[in-house]
Amino acid sequence: MNLYEYMGKEIFRKYGIPVPEGYVVEKSADVREYKKPVVVKSQILLGGRGKSGGIKFAKSQADLNAAAKELLGAKIRGLTVTKVLVEDMVNIKKEYYVSFALNRSERSPMLIASASGGVEIESVPHSEIFTRKIDPLLGYSDFIGREASKFMKFDKNQSAQFRDILGKLYKVFSEEDCELVEINPLMETAEGQFIAADAKVVMDTDSFFRHKDINITDPEKTPLELEAQSKGYAFVELDGNIGVIANGAGLTMATLDALTLHKGKPRNFLDLGGTDNVEIVAQAFDLVLKANPKAILVNIFGGVTKGDTVANGIVEAKKRFDIKKPIVVRLSGVHEVEGRKILKDAGIESFPTMMEAIKMVVKVAGEAQ
Repeated sequence: MNLYEYMGKEIFRKYGIPVPEGYVVEKSADVREYKKPVVVKSQILLGGRGKSGGIKFAKSQADLNAAAKELLGAKIRGLTVTKVLVEDMVNIKKEYYVSFALNRSERSPMLIASASGGVEIESVPHSEIFTRKIDPLLGYSDFIGREASKFMKFDKNQSAQFRDILGKLYKVFSEEDCELVEINPLMETAEGQFIAADAKVVMDTDSFFRHKDINITDPEKTPLELEAQSKGYAFVELDGNIGVIANGAGLTMATLDALTLHKGKPRNFLDLGGTDNVEIVAQAFDLVLKANPKAILVNIFGGVTKGDTVANGIVEAKKRFDIKKPIVVRLSGVHEVEGRKILKDAGIESFPTMMEAIKMVVKVAGEAQ
């Protein structure tokens, strides 16, 4: 989960990483008295805000008021700005880039640093980027910071500050369950001080039970997607008419592809995951029904998720929610025979293969229009 910049900077501040002084504004009346030049930054979960007009500079009270009024409620690349961050303007001498990122292929953190900051790191030539794999058991050590400082051609004072920030940034990465912590740009002021001008923090969503203080709503999610997220389901709304419930992200994606191949239009993505709980299956139907599909396809390959459990969940959902819409089931794997009998006794058609179920649900969805 991406955190807003102001949230990332609150974490940085807690760990002793220098950030500009600032405050968050949610409505124009919250704007404070102007005392010095400031930057007004829209808080959205997208990069490239400056290029999209999401960052304003204010050198007077009138500028500050106008910037807050203009940005609050504005649409930037389809997202509505609900908060702005007002920060002291910094006298910039040089901009750098630094981050710790989870390298999934290496199964370890990676330090990335460059003397070319303030731009997307993907646009920087590889020869200008320092990368260093961090052993996840040993963690970050200062000798790695010395290697990075040498690559960046820092003098003694710059190196000391940079290494101090690296050590603290790695603590943020490891202690806050992050997949990415990025400072771009890391600014060097005219006075020779390093300061984090921006903060990008991406936390592992599965760790949120350890971070009760993080309260964030993804603006890209629909209300139904947010409801599903709060209940622990991987759910995405689409624009079709066939509700989809499957177990496993790969199988769910394959189901959407197969539906599209056979001229079907999926209404949603819902990954049931691995469960042996009837109630979890039934609640999945509640979410799909709220998306108002013409028909519902359940595609289950039983393993951890047993066929009879799913069948009982489907029957329970049909009774509880008085489902009149067609339900088509593909049931294969562990306890499939028992599961199919349960469904047959409840008057629900099931198939052993995905393609049989796909063809049937496309047919009944078309007839229901």
